[in-house]
Amino acid sequence: MDAPAPSQIRQRFDRRRGEAITGFRTHQRPDILLSALRRVTDQALRETLRQFPLPEGAALAAVGGYGRGELYPYSDIDILILLEREPDSEDRLKLEQLIAALWDLGLDLGHSVRLIADCKREADNDITIETALMELRWIAGNKPLVRELVQTMRRRQDVQGFFQAKRAEMTQRHARHADTPYALEPNCKEAPGGLRDLLTLRWIAQAAGVGNTWKEIADSGMLTPSEHRALRRAELAFKRLRIELHLLAGRREDRVLFDLQPALADVYGFEASKNRRPSELLMQRYYWAARVVSQLTTILMQAFEERLFPVPEGSSKLIDDDFCQVQNRLDIRRADEFERKPTLLLRAFLVMQQNPELTGLSARIMRAMWHSRKRIDGQFRANPVNRYTFIQILQQPRGIVHALRRMTMLNILPRYLPEFRRIVGQMQHDLFHAYTVDQHTLMVIRNLRRFTMPEHAQEYPLASQLIAELDRHWILYIAALYHDIAKGRGGDHSELGAEDARRFCVDHQISPEDTDLVEFLVREHLTMSRYAQKRDLTDPDVITEFARRVGTERRLTALYLLTVADIRGTSPKVWNAWKGKLLEDLYRLTIAVLGGAQPDRGTVLAMRREEASAEIRR
Repeated sequence: MDAPAPSQIRQRFDRRRGEAITGFRTHQRPDILLSALRRVTDQALRETLRQFPLPEGAALAAVGGYGRGELYPYSDIDILILLEREPDSEDRLKLEQLIAALWDLGLDLGHSVRLIADCKREADNDITIETALMELRWIAGNKPLVRELVQTMRRRQDVQGFFQAKRAEMTQRHARHADTPYALEPNCKEAPGGLRDLLTLRWIAQAAGVGNTWKEIADSGMLTPSEHRALRRAELAFKRLRIELHLLAGRREDRVLFDLQPALADVYGFEASKNRRPSELLMQRYYWAARVVSQLTTILMQAFEERLFPVPEGSSKLIDDDFCQVQNRLDIRRADEFERKPTLLLRAFLVMQQNPELTGLSARIMRAMWHSRKRIDGQFRANPVNRYTFIQILQQPRGIVHALRRMTMLNILPRYLPEFRRIVGQMQHDLFHAYTVDQHTLMVIRNLRRFTMPEHAQEYPLASQLIAELDRHWILYIAALYHDIAKGRGGDHSELGAEDARRFCVDHQISPEDTDLVEFLVREHLTMSRYAQKRDLTDPDVITEFARRVGTERRLTALYLLTVADIRGTSPKVWNAWKGKLLEDLYRLTIAVLGGAQPDRGTVLAMRREEASAEIRR
């Protein structure tokens, strides 16, 4: 039988590919489409080899995602041509003709031509190549040669070194995506909580001999049945999302771009609610899935580390009746501690803060927290012990931001504060915010904390000075928690948030004076920015009006600190020296009025002349 012409191969490939995508529109099962696209590509490659054969003794293998058998509509097709010997001139001609023919098929091809020794050397120098070769899959040619390479790679693999390299790679990748799954245009493949995190867990499990599938990993005891189900659901959700992104964009596109979000919401069948767009509902669903992946990735990475680097016997150190320290990590003394004493779900974070030598949580305590999170119910929230513990967390001299971030990641904070749960993954459709409402809130608290740290004093000179003079500055953290808490509900989020903040303060026995301050800050958290940027600060009436609205020096100082932290927490690009100067001018002018001075138009000009002279004298 004659080999088909390249044009026929391409026509068949395009037709089969189109049929697979059409079928996906009916069944909407991502694994079936990914496997179908892999099969039709395998067929096209094998048909091409009949006309443009490999050099004698060589093999054609798939690597990377294609090797894994998961080919997305517009993904790269990564292949390895494995040679038995160094190629001669005739072999090189055959290789050139084959690669050209494959390009003519319209494939987005990534190819390499290597001997087994070359593969070993490249894998030693590049963890990415080592990982890609772990997913080697024979397509055609010398099958024993491919099998030999697989065995060679397994023998040479240093499991501990592989884990450390993949963890470092994950850390670097997360840093490139701002260490958050909550960016407004997240990358569903590379961002924290995305597909790459799931793949990393599976690669480490494969290297450690635990298993190649989630079921095998669960059967090994590394995953509980509920964790297995959660990861599998999240994986399928992300696979479908990535497929839909490729099909909507008509190219390889893994970012959930603003321009694509409305169309995606339509594909998924989301409909607008009273206060929220379909795209907002879509993205909140995305963030919930990303958070589950982030939670379980953190737990499993810790579990793999503890498995690969076991703790010596007797290294555990008691902290109290409930907690212990294992290699600088907090652990629980009994696996059912949180079931027996749910109050420990909050106290664990306080213990972390009060023991500076602790650098993290053990896999066991994180897993126990995640599985006990539903213990945080109405009765738990009303318990005075838990309310007292939560306020203590905010009052500690260190570890506040880390505690709140861990509490959010493990779904403790959203369950303790149901109003906070509503803003998890809540989009912000404006020109300023780069994060979801919950992540912006944590960024604001981080900024307030930095005002208290000597190492950041040069970056925030006035804020650092003012917060040092403000009594009970921890009250600001409550205001920050609640300043955007009512976004997405409809109505004035400042007014609604102020009501929530007052309720929190009353429930947590905050003094009436501080309760009034928190309520004021939440209600007025946008006021100082508006006056500074939109009103004429040389007009004495404007300053007097603002001073009346603020009322006291303590309120003014607290509002200034919250405003600076809020603006700097919207996006790395929003803050600038001009905004900082306007806020500082308004603060100083208002302080003068609250102290009894009469504002005049020359005050601002005099201040600016003095500052300009100081700059010249430097």
